[in-house]
Amino acid sequence: MSEPSVIARGLRKAYDGVVAVDGIDFSVRAGECFGFLGPNGAGKSTTLKMVYGLAAVEGGELHVLGQDVARHRRDVKARLGVVPQDDNLDIDLTVHENLLAQGWYHGLSGRVARARADELLALAALEERRDAFPPQLSGGMRRRLLIARALVGTPALVVLDEPTTGLDPQARLTVWESLDRLRGEGVTLLLTTHYMEEATRLCGRLAIMDRGRIVDEGAPKELMRRHDQPDLEAVFLQLTGRKLDA
Repeated sequence: MSEPSVIARGLRKAYDGVVAVDGIDFSVRAGECFGFLGPNGAGKSTTLKMVYGLAAVEGGELHVLGQDVARHRRDVKARLGVVPQDDNLDIDLTVHENLLAQGWYHGLSGRVARARADELLALAALEERRDAFPPQLSGGMRRRLLIARALVGTPALVVLDEPTTGLDPQARLTVWESLDRLRGEGVTLLLTTHYMEEATRLCGRLAIMDRGRIVDEGAPKELMRRHDQPDLEAVFLQLTGRKLDA
């Protein structure tokens, strides 16, 4: 068995005395898609920020790709791909140039960076928009470009914070297909989502969070069976006493 890509034990984080993540335990197997499902303020995004090094670990232990994040934060960040919740593409660079710039950031030579950019344009189905600027792209195209950019450094783990929020159903489906391909290639995916359908479609396992804690964890169908519910939304309502608003 491969070593888990992520191991968290007693992970904790607070902001100005308000607890965002309250001593959670979870592990992510290499090559799986693991999701966090929960309402705004549940602690999902804070958990991901600690994984990819944007937020410091305040308590507990967090190991990512075999390294202690608290001690090797910079090294861990260099080995991950991150798709943030907010669109932070460089609007002054073309689609192709956004990928090239990321390649140079990772230390790729010009020739290797160009080859990698061309490969990822094909993966994201953006070859015909290579010379377009981000404001000229649809929301779904921009999300696919963000995913492609996260893959430039050939990461073993890609972290995605609400990757399809704000997209129409057709664009969301296209992004899901891109993520399915990555999972099929053995890339480990760690994501947060508001969407029950997204969690069911993509995640081999998921953790349901509420008020900074994990209230249950398992495969989607396993959770439905365990709580004798027809779908994840009903499971969430049973566990938290409230509906999940996207």
